[in-house]
Amino acid sequence: MGCMDALDQEIQNAARRRSDAESAFLHADAELRELLIKGRAANKGPSHMAKLTGFTREWISKIAPDPEKTRQGAIQRRLDKLNSD
Repeated sequence: MGCMDALDQEIQNAARRRSDAESAFLHADAELRELLIKGRAANKGPSHMAKLTGFTREWISKIAPDPEKTRQGAIQRRLDKLNSD
């Protein structure tokens, strides 16, 4: 790229800032998701964590489902399938 004028430089700088911001967001998002999963494993409810984060409890339940209910549900579905055959 030969001659860059001031607008070209501004565009390039804005694109770089956006890329940096996106990387920071993805890192923070992954960290939060990991902590929500740890919270559910430590018997913290989605309503409690929703109050802490400002997200809905439905979103938290989707990201970090109750580990006990997930296993129990899978076992029950398998048993129901075996019983129906």
